[in-house]
Amino acid sequence: MNINKIETFITLSNCLSFTEAAEQLYCSQPAVSMQIQSLEEDLGVQLFDRIGKKLYLTKQGDIFKPYAEQIVNLLRSGREHLHQLEDLSAGALVFGASNFVGVYLLPSVLAWYKEQYPKIKISMKIKSSQQLIHQLESNSIEFLVLSDQIEVDESRYQTCSFYQDRLVLIARPDHHLAQKRNCTLYDLQNETFLMKPDKSATRQFLDMKFEQAGISISNTIEISSLEGIKQGVIHGLGVAAVSELTVKQEIASGLLVAIPVDEVKFERGIQYVHYKNKHLSPAAKAFITMLDNILTEE
Repeated sequence: MNINKIETFITLSNCLSFTEAAEQLYCSQPAVSMQIQSLEEDLGVQLFDRIGKKLYLTKQGDIFKPYAEQIVNLLRSGREHLHQLEDLSAGALVFGASNFVGVYLLPSVLAWYKEQYPKIKISMKIKSSQQLIHQLESNSIEFLVLSDQIEVDESRYQTCSFYQDRLVLIARPDHHLAQKRNCTLYDLQNETFLMKPDKSATRQFLDMKFEQAGISISNTIEISSLEGIKQGVIHGLGVAAVSELTVKQEIASGLLVAIPVDEVKFERGIQYVHYKNKHLSPAAKAFITMLDNILTEE
């Protein structure tokens, strides 16, 4: 089976337009049609349906698409690995990271990495956890970095926690809790708590901690953005528990205060995840080694 047919199928399945697919592939519409027809003959199934003037993937096409993506991405990875075998003077590092990890935790590591391997092209995809796992399944990224509160199939994936992220309770400097040296979880029951929606890993982690302590936080304001939560606390909407890394500047400048909470540690692990027995590229191995070494020393 010709790899060009599979690449044509992926392109057409994404845009669902022979005209647009031909433009993206720099060929004619009849050439796209011939490639698809030949692939359908190879597979013995119909991959697309025409309904009126619109094009749709058939059920068979929908099932085949993730396999096609894996084939193309695996070939790309193989080529990339071969280019990196001799040294790391060229090549690419392609991985995924959740929002907090990609924005606040990894830039310092990437700076070290870029200093060591200046010619490696870096591509960090910052997406939701589910989007990252989908990209990992399709081999469009080599590995991902996210909270260990995200469940992954450990029969398929290798996981390793390399960093402990500490969450701190934050409030405005003039908030009544900020006047205390410390507080307890019970002091928080009547506070307005700014939180991410309940599907986020941070929210699930905090809910678990409160539940373990027998505490109910009923007065909440949901804000999907971490920056929105910080700004909400700065403007007096309430208190929040966020990663210490994300509020270092605001605490140093006096915009926010970190309040110690007695008898509880808000800590979660940060992990990297990749397929078991996957042959990681030299560029990926070098970056993971940095994760293990640099962040462990901090």
